[in-house]
Amino acid sequence: MALAKLGAVVLDCPDPGELAGFYARVLGGTVEAQDGWADLTTADGKALAFQAAAGFVPPKWPAPDASQQFHLDLTVEDLDAAEKEVLALGAKALDTDDRSRSWRVYADPAGHPFCLCAC
Repeated sequence: MALAKLGAVVLDCPDPGELAGFYARVLGGTVEAQDGWADLTTADGKALAFQAAAGFVPPKWPAPDASQQFHLDLTVEDLDAAEKEVLALGAKALDTDDRSRSWRVYADPAGHPFCLCAC
């Protein structure tokens, strides 16, 4: 028997509404924002939340001396098409040169790493 249910994954960032909007354009869903906080609920009920963090410093990737803490794996049907779209939305390519792999690494506008993964 589980002790708890996962409510949401929460990302620190400088502007919660802006980052929630980025992920809403990538994943779909609705954003509810208020001072220092934003919630994104996708059509299938998954939740991401974003909180303002004073002095936010984005994760370094790759950095053997600094942990990235976590990253999101986002599954897509077409890696090339999804890559084009996330870059247009403001993502930054981090590790995308090896086109033989089934995944590529990006940073969201606040610098959090995420992967696009072929389904």
